[in-house]
Amino acid sequence: MNDLILRAARGEEVERVPVWLMRQAGRILPEYRAVRAKAKGFIDFVKTPEMAAEVTIQPVDILGVDAAIIFSDILVIPEAMGLPYQMIESKGPWFEKTVQIEKDIDDLHVADGNELQYVLDAIKIAKKDLNNRVPLIGFCGAPWTLFAYMIEGSGSKTFSKAKKFLYTHPALAHKLLEKITLSSINYLKAQVAAGADMLQIFDSWAGVLGKEQYNEFSLKYISMICDAVHGLVPVTVFAKDAHFAVMDIAKTKCNTIGLDWTMSPHACRAIVGKDKTLQGNADPCMLYADESVIEAEAKKMIQAFGKQRYIANLGHGLYPDTDFKKVKFFVDCIKGL
Repeated sequence: MNDLILRAARGEEVERVPVWLMRQAGRILPEYRAVRAKAKGFIDFVKTPEMAAEVTIQPVDILGVDAAIIFSDILVIPEAMGLPYQMIESKGPWFEKTVQIEKDIDDLHVADGNELQYVLDAIKIAKKDLNNRVPLIGFCGAPWTLFAYMIEGSGSKTFSKAKKFLYTHPALAHKLLEKITLSSINYLKAQVAAGADMLQIFDSWAGVLGKEQYNEFSLKYISMICDAVHGLVPVTVFAKDAHFAVMDIAKTKCNTIGLDWTMSPHACRAIVGKDKTLQGNADPCMLYADESVIEAEAKKMIQAFGKQRYIANLGHGLYPDTDFKKVKFFVDCIKGL
């Protein structure tokens, strides 16, 4: 019934700018926290389709966003490949076993989409319960970002172990990245078959690489994914902190390029041209401000990007201590402009 975001991604004319928010299904909502409390832990939460579907839909009902995004985690792919992870409270993901030698890569397999049936079931439930009110976004992590966790074993400011691996074992790095890429393609195609109307590739750690390494070890594989799913549904690539890569991302078969809050709308549009949609790029910290500031920033953002070929979003995910009323006010501001 509301296909604004799909039309914006395809470059079709829209009556107003569509808006959704990264991490909109999350801790900012009391309703999310109530469902989360029923799960034994985060991974149990992700693997329970009914709960995942419920929190996927909550932002549509409560915040009024123009799209839902399936509640899951990017690290379900490494787990499906044979590298399980834990989610440590207040610390983030942690892998007991990491990839260190060639045998570790050989022990992993290319995951089939059906190995992530719990995500596919959550998509099917969410699609049914959304009843075509808004599109549903599926997603995966970019191969480099997943690779970084699989080598490092946890989050990191520098991902120096993962970067070291690129320099010291480039052939093995490509071998692992190819397996991750094929797994991701299978996963995204399965999400579309289950009902996803749109896809996003999250390259959360794009910014720790330089341009040359990024093109070789990240963008090459993102491009392979875009080629494989091209024509199925619109695809967005969000590469955080990758200012240097905007021009090259624009050469892939993605429909939309996500921008973080440090990227200039005018400069990026000049680089990208008119044939791609841009998404972003409000600073999540702006939502801590009072309503007059939020309204002014929303107006400024819309004026900078323009009404067409644009999807309003943040330049990163919502922070968990953000007041959901401020978030709803921001969404309403965008919809009212």
